[in-house]
Amino acid sequence: MPNAKVLSEKQAIVAALTERIKNASSGILVDYKGITVAEDTALRTELRKEGVDYTVVKNTLTRKALDSLGMNELDSHLNGTTSLATAENDPIAPFRIVADYSKKLGERFNVKAAFMEGKVLSMAEVEALSALTSKNDLYAKLAGSLNAIIAGLAVSLGEVYAQKGGVLEDAPEAAE
Repeated sequence: MPNAKVLSEKQAIVAALTERIKNASSGILVDYKGITVAEDTALRTELRKEGVDYTVVKNTLTRKALDSLGMNELDSHLNGTTSLATAENDPIAPFRIVADYSKKLGERFNVKAAFMEGKVLSMAEVEALSALTSKNDLYAKLAGSLNAIIAGLAVSLGEVYAQKGGVLEDAPEAAE
């Protein structure tokens, strides 16, 4: 029987993991066996830039946290080396980054399982989500599209102005 101090520390870890998973819009469990320190540091840096929380987790404690949230389907994936990447803001970021590293590192870095909004995802869904572009890229495309629309409007108004002989009627006189 573990002493009270160790037990309370483990309960605190499970409570923190439960809260982290509950607040996450998405998460992904990864088998990271055999990656180098340099590769791990590069991965963590990229994940941190995108606001993704990435940590190595203990399988038993993670299992307790997931079970308390009703995600028992993930229990079978909690064996061997396991790390957890979760995101609160951009739900696609962990999928995109982890899938990219999985391709780079091959068998040394594999996706075990994933969830989004409390629902466990299939591997096909994980692959589909990892192919999506980031939120910032979508914002950039939207801004470019809006800029093109405004530029087109300005050109059109310039053509109308030129057709009128470069002179617009005075607004008060036009109203009468």
